[in-house]
Amino acid sequence: MKLPSSIPGVTKPAGQEAPHTGTTIVACSYPGGVVLGADGRVSVGSYISNRASNKLAPLADHVYLLRSGSAPDAQIVSDYVRHYVHMLEAEMQESASVEAVANLVMQMNYANKDVLVGALIIGGYDAQGGGQVYGCPIGGTLAREKWAIDGSGSTYIWGYCDAAYRDNFTRQEAEAFVKEAVALAMASDASSGGCMRFVTIDAEGAHHSYVRGDQVPYKDMPQPISSAAAAGMIIG
Repeated sequence: MKLPSSIPGVTKPAGQEAPHTGTTIVACSYPGGVVLGADGRVSVGSYISNRASNKLAPLADHVYLLRSGSAPDAQIVSDYVRHYVHMLEAEMQESASVEAVANLVMQMNYANKDVLVGALIIGGYDAQGGGQVYGCPIGGTLAREKWAIDGSGSTYIWGYCDAAYRDNFTRQEAEAFVKEAVALAMASDASSGGCMRFVTIDAEGAHHSYVRGDQVPYKDMPQPISSAAAAGMIIG
């Protein structure tokens, strides 16, 4: 599943660095399902090109992909994998497992690791494995996790997620955990912002929710004070 080198938006001239992009994506599993969430900001450096982007891409009825990194790279992976999943399910005459879909994402990302800049999270539910979360960072590694975060905003919330996550979350607690994590990252990361989108996937299907930008918690949180300023040092 190696992409042709002539696809627009995928190949990059030799020596050209990938654009600086920003995002916050969060996923966690709980007994009975998974919750995925993301901010809505798409940026290139200091320029915000979209404040209401949907970074939740359906790969199957019961599996979704969270996209971060280069937007066109992540989108082309989700488009190709969705196509392969549809063919697989048509051949098998049954729904593909979450693990099988996650491995398709991994193979696409790994086979094209020299040209793709996509940090991805796969989350879904099936009868065999229940709720499952897989991380697929830049380079194509695949690892199943209880919770996963990525994007520029993830650096601000590792401590929160590690301390707050519990194995015995209820659905409501898992949804609150993901919402809190995304909101905290958006409050600290200048490259994350806009609205918030969430999807909860369980045995009954996918359930979507949306939080407008003016309803995001912590949007008015004060900026941190530098250590130099706190010590009374004059900088200039």
